[in-house]
Amino acid sequence: MAAGDDLVALIFRHLQPLSAADLQALTEFGQRCGLGIYLQPGGIDSVAPLWPADARLSFRVPAYELEIEFRPLDFIQVNGGMNLRMIDHALGLLDPQPADRVLDLFCGLGNFTLPLARRCAEAVGVEGEAGLVRRAAANAQRNGVQNATFHCADLAADQRVAAWSREDYDLLLLDPPRSGAAEVLDYLPGRSVRRVVYVSCHPGSLARDAGILVERHGFKLRSAGVMDMFPHTAHVESIALFERP
Repeated sequence: MAAGDDLVALIFRHLQPLSAADLQALTEFGQRCGLGIYLQPGGIDSVAPLWPADARLSFRVPAYELEIEFRPLDFIQVNGGMNLRMIDHALGLLDPQPADRVLDLFCGLGNFTLPLARRCAEAVGVEGEAGLVRRAAANAQRNGVQNATFHCADLAADQRVAAWSREDYDLLLLDPPRSGAAEVLDYLPGRSVRRVVYVSCHPGSLARDAGILVERHGFKLRSAGVMDMFPHTAHVESIALFERP
């Protein structure tokens, strides 16, 4: 299942071709329930809409005048309302200024990169999945954001020779998977970074990586808290702010 602001879609993975009767039944089900129906006969790239034929998934970030389109199997935050609050909170902590250059690691579709670009001189997003990088760049173009650039890189591997990693940045935002960002924190942030905001879905990896930022890079932990991104579960989204003294 994938939920956008205007459409909820069901994606059906099928290992054998569907009959005409099956296709008709699924189409009628989607029409009756107001759901988008997608089929996935092969790998991720095989996903395509059955009904409506022009199905489109997106979510809006009104405070930054953005609409972010995504494909049904793309990663997005599961809680749309809380995601908007999280963007506001993270950017409030990071406090980008008009002359700042900001690096956003594990950027996905540009969930943070594109709002950041509205507030700073340049936002640079880095993500390991090539499809997300392409769609992040397309979202920038679609929204008229000209000061955001995106790079595809495996952030679990050593990227210190990559051109983007050798540039100077004023601010750094990280939103890694549950495994955290220990590998990239071996060589980033550079000395020019004055503030780091770390968004985490696993408090354990955040605690470990906080030690790296403090002990190896000289940052101070200024604030930390949680957001209830996953109601009725034991999981939370953690956000921490680090600054150089």
